[in-house]
Amino acid sequence: MKKTSTRLADGRELLYYDSRHDSVRDAVDRRPPGPVATGSEIRRDPLLGDRVVIASHRQSRTYHPPADACPLCPSRDGRLSEIPAADYDVVVFENRFPSLAGGTGRCEVVCFTSDHHTSFADLGEDRAALVLDVWTDRTAELAARPEAEQVFCFENRGAEIGVTLGHPHGQIYAFPFVTPRTALMLSSAAEHRAATGRNLFDDLVARELADGSRVVLTGREWVAFVPYAAHWPYEVHLYPRRRVPDLRGLDDAARAEFPRVYLELLRRFDRIFGRDEPPTPYVSAWHQAPLRAEGRDRFGLHLELFTIRRSSGKLKFLAGAESGMSVFINDVPPEAAAQRLREAASA
Repeated sequence: MKKTSTRLADGRELLYYDSRHDSVRDAVDRRPPGPVATGSEIRRDPLLGDRVVIASHRQSRTYHPPADACPLCPSRDGRLSEIPAADYDVVVFENRFPSLAGGTGRCEVVCFTSDHHTSFADLGEDRAALVLDVWTDRTAELAARPEAEQVFCFENRGAEIGVTLGHPHGQIYAFPFVTPRTALMLSSAAEHRAATGRNLFDDLVARELADGSRVVLTGREWVAFVPYAAHWPYEVHLYPRRRVPDLRGLDDAARAEFPRVYLELLRRFDRIFGRDEPPTPYVSAWHQAPLRAEGRDRFGLHLELFTIRRSSGKLKFLAGAESGMSVFINDVPPEAAAQRLREAASA
């Protein structure tokens, strides 16, 4: 992998990640420099103890542009975009409309491919491996920032999820605090260790493998299963068999197998509702250990992949119990979801 760092006209950082070491990235952003909105604020809820990001500048962000005006496509044919080059492998740049900015963290956009009319599931294994290298590199660099407490790599796909740009891309947040979901995981893991002397993440994976009814697929290095208490209609958790706290800890064997396993999961998600359905909307989220939390080495890196589509033409909305009380009600039994995903395996 070759990494080339440059700056956009407004001063934001942009990085090209290429699979070829002889790639030359010298294109200059020829757009006039414009203002970058950085007025986010973090407020703490005194009742719940969690944090809310106030980012009113995001109201003016780009919203469902036509394909010929996509800001994530390369700059070519006389049209200038966020990416000065006429083509690219993978690109990372500072978000023009960041949720976290101005000393409150950092938000980056990750473009997986220059091809607007594709998706992550359509990438080849070499490109998926490059994206994994990019996630790892960005985790390492963002972890070195003094304000960073947790690095979160994720992808939202589909208008139903809330995606406003159709180009295949994800994001990376460097949070200046430990997120509520992760704090709960750490608390549960600490309670389990105090009660049993064992690691919760290890025991969780072992239980799913022993039961088998919710396992979706397995490899030599990775295990994918629908969790026992799945929140979403179709939800899969992907764990490396050798527990590591974050992406930087994956060994060569796990890194080599990941593209095949992950691409297969994404392709199964696109098949479970039938060929006549539009591509399945989903969230794909890496859960990594907080950077300075006590016992971070006992955390288990894993990826959570889920969709809000519960059946053909029907979405799972967060209504009263979920939105008001954080009590999820799942219409699809996890064992049935796992069976459906096993049946959707590639031929």
